[in-house]
Amino acid sequence: MNIRHVVAIDLGASSGRVMLACYDVHNKKLSLDEIHRFTNHLITEGNHCYWDLDDIENQILIGLHRVEQSGINIDSIGIDTWGVDYVLLDREGHTIGRNFSYRDNRTQGVMEQVQTDLGVQNIYQKTGIQFLPFNTLYQLKALQQSHPQWLKQAHHLLLIPDYLAYRLTGQVNHEYTNITTSQMVNLQTGDWDEELVEYLQLPRRLLGEIKQPGNVIGYWITPKGQKTPVIAVASHDTASAVIAAPIADSHSAYLSSGTWSLMGLERTSPCTCENAFVANITNEGGINGHYRVLKNIMGLWLFQRICLEHDVQDICSLITSAEAIPAFTYLINPNDNRFLNPESMSQAIKEACQENQQSVPNTAAELARCVFDSLALLYRQVFLELQQINHAPLQQLHIVGGGSQNALLNQLCANTCGVPVSTGPIEASTLGNIGYQLIALNTIPDVPTLRTIIAENTELCWFQPQSIALDEPWKRFKTITG
Repeated sequence: MNIRHVVAIDLGASSGRVMLACYDVHNKKLSLDEIHRFTNHLITEGNHCYWDLDDIENQILIGLHRVEQSGINIDSIGIDTWGVDYVLLDREGHTIGRNFSYRDNRTQGVMEQVQTDLGVQNIYQKTGIQFLPFNTLYQLKALQQSHPQWLKQAHHLLLIPDYLAYRLTGQVNHEYTNITTSQMVNLQTGDWDEELVEYLQLPRRLLGEIKQPGNVIGYWITPKGQKTPVIAVASHDTASAVIAAPIADSHSAYLSSGTWSLMGLERTSPCTCENAFVANITNEGGINGHYRVLKNIMGLWLFQRICLEHDVQDICSLITSAEAIPAFTYLINPNDNRFLNPESMSQAIKEACQENQQSVPNTAAELARCVFDSLALLYRQVFLELQQINHAPLQQLHIVGGGSQNALLNQLCANTCGVPVSTGPIEASTLGNIGYQLIALNTIPDVPTLRTIIAENTELCWFQPQSIALDEPWKRFKTITG
């Protein structure tokens, strides 16, 4: 077969897409067609935040039906999403309770409680996963305390991409790369950690066999009765993005830039040394025995909220206005939990600047400049932390994802990290999703070949580091971040 058509369902924390890919096997040409794009927004009721998974499912079906109506025969479908969030199903496959978002505040103080009960080093050495208050481990501990009856009723616990695959196929799957974000997988065995499962008092029936990506989960049957295989891709969106990143060797780091920024390395072994532990570096599962040794950074979520609160219609003009403001005038710690889901992001940023006796940003452009400068310095901090644990000097950084379109932030990143920065592909998660389907279909032999094909079908841009005065803002930033 010379032409393959595959569909990627790519869901981020703020938007979702149904993308159709056409791959010409003979000429190694890969093209993308956006079939359907939709907003993925939180439902806020009282003090809690939920995902509208029914709407997400409906939007996915809109996209799939559009592909079917085009007359194109799809070879396969793959789904990638954000991590950590889950759905509980009863014996009949119906959802139990509400679909909480990781931005919900119910886990406040829970991580600290679990750390006290089990020991910080013990948890880290078991799982290799960074401590974030919304990890599935802490979400389930909070649920055990607030709604234990839900867990007693449940027969399956599925993370979001596995749940959506279940809705398409009726088959249950537990995909490895995404499951590792739960902080419940043992780093040595690749299976659920028994001590953590027992600590949570989870019925063992909830946790099925963890499977590596590449298997056919089941089949989506179209309204016309055609069966299309749904393939388990690297279902954590960052895992898919890393597959598509032009990582050449151990001298390269990557930054998946979007609502979240995830900076890291691709390694054949995890790293849980003292430096990694102190820096709160994570070791998430990758493909083919690789690990995504990385760190989560709050990312462009802060900028997205500023744009929403100031009713920004022209983002490019706002970035241009921000570029005209002197660098490092306003600094914050983007990873401060106050920015996870504040009532007003603009006000939260202003208050943080006031607390640190700095000038206070007021306009949308000043707030945006504050976010970009602060992210760039946080990128520098994480880059230096990764350098400490890497066995080879880091000589370049590859930025992929939607955030790679922000030229100002790209240049700031090159300046603060002091290495050349490449940008692209923009649709990294989608391409990694598509690429792994093509590998599973035996159309492309392996990930290195896939990366070469993606690079040849993508226009990369380069940003060279410029000499800037960093000593004073770096010292100020280190004081702010502690």
